[in-house]
Amino acid sequence: MSSTTVSGIADALLAWLPQQRWYGGKGAQVRAVSLEQEERLPGDADVRHCLVAVTDEHDRTERYQLLIGYADGELDQRLRAGHIGDVDGRHAYDAVHDPAATAALLRLLADGESLGPLRFSNADALHTDLPSRVIGAEQSNTSVVYGDEYILKLFRRIQPGTNPDLEISRALSRSPHVAQPLGWLEGEVEGQRTTLALMQAFAKNATEGWAMATASVRDLFAEADLHADEVGGDFAAESERLGTATAEVHLLMAQVLPTQTAGQAESAETARQLRARLQEALAVVPQLEPYAEALRSAYDAVGERTEPVQVQRVHGDFHLGQVLRTQAGWLLLDFEGEPARPLSERTALMSPLRDVAGMLRSYDYAAQHLLAERGGEPQLAYRAAEWAARNRSAFCDGYAAAAGSDPRDEVVLLRAFELDKAVYEAVYEARNRPSWLPVPLASIERLAASTTAPGDHR
Repeated sequence: MSSTTVSGIADALLAWLPQQRWYGGKGAQVRAVSLEQEERLPGDADVRHCLVAVTDEHDRTERYQLLIGYADGELDQRLRAGHIGDVDGRHAYDAVHDPAATAALLRLLADGESLGPLRFSNADALHTDLPSRVIGAEQSNTSVVYGDEYILKLFRRIQPGTNPDLEISRALSRSPHVAQPLGWLEGEVEGQRTTLALMQAFAKNATEGWAMATASVRDLFAEADLHADEVGGDFAAESERLGTATAEVHLLMAQVLPTQTAGQAESAETARQLRARLQEALAVVPQLEPYAEALRSAYDAVGERTEPVQVQRVHGDFHLGQVLRTQAGWLLLDFEGEPARPLSERTALMSPLRDVAGMLRSYDYAAQHLLAERGGEPQLAYRAAEWAARNRSAFCDGYAAAAGSDPRDEVVLLRAFELDKAVYEAVYEARNRPSWLPVPLASIERLAASTTAPGDHR
């Protein structure tokens, strides 16, 4: 590619990148974009695999993975949706929407090819004659489905090293609750082998946990005088099964991945980290200020603990959008953790209660989000609270039965972790969906005023 075109695509990306759903630097102006790596994919289409460095107004730099296509003629409708800009008289576009580009990726994975610094690997034979489509759901990455057999996740924000999603899914190869890796793409970043994409079996005829949960809430709202346990769409039995599946995954993680016992010094460090995360959040979401003192108090209680805490690898970003209900049971997805966090944080050993807290937050979110859509009607507010309480309790029941210990017995930890997750959600919504911000803020207000364990309705 000529230096003129390099400059041209960088200029086009300055405007295009901040508009993308998966772009992580929202709220700060992009100052510069530079093209660090570029490899042309084989085939007739002019498609380049690129790593770009994005520097914002605060001199923070992040890397992103892009497939950039170039076309001389008019773009078809599918490609127009990913139009980046015009560069040297050619149309530049996001080539994840280009079947020729995604077919090339599939062939490279199937053949186990190398392309410059890119290394394509597979764990099983792959069919290469499958049509592709991009999943349109809101995600921090981009997923491409091939036929109804494979799903390829392209990690957009790139950090040097092995992505936890690849590491953990390979380690949990014998779990019926984890999709096994079929192939992966790695590159070289800062001298480290770095995960760029992961292919797994596509769970056909599966339903996302969030869709099932919100359908259950809608069923309850539609009834005039029935309680949550009396509605045909009651979700509690599934919540209990999900709790069991989660505990079984945690137990297997503890068997095949590192664990340790954390003492009082580690608890104090956890409290420090929670307070630091809150301080960062206050700069983004000033609406958190009225609850800051109560939040710090909940975090300080963690630091004052003297009892040992078992820590291990965990999911790290666990919610109803990260689980699928298949015909065989619940499947847990996306073990990469919170994408906005540094890789060192996402791979750190943590209490599995962080995952429990994340799912408990998600039940509350499902109910409160639909309540907000209905204008917060008082009668529906009662129903939303009842639904969340019933399903949070059922999840904990299932978890306790499989784990041999009840997460609700750890009041201090569970409450602090759920508050931390709600603060994370507030930052996320403020940056990406401001109209949803009242949902986590309302939850923080309720949680900060409560002294009982989240989900404790025994």
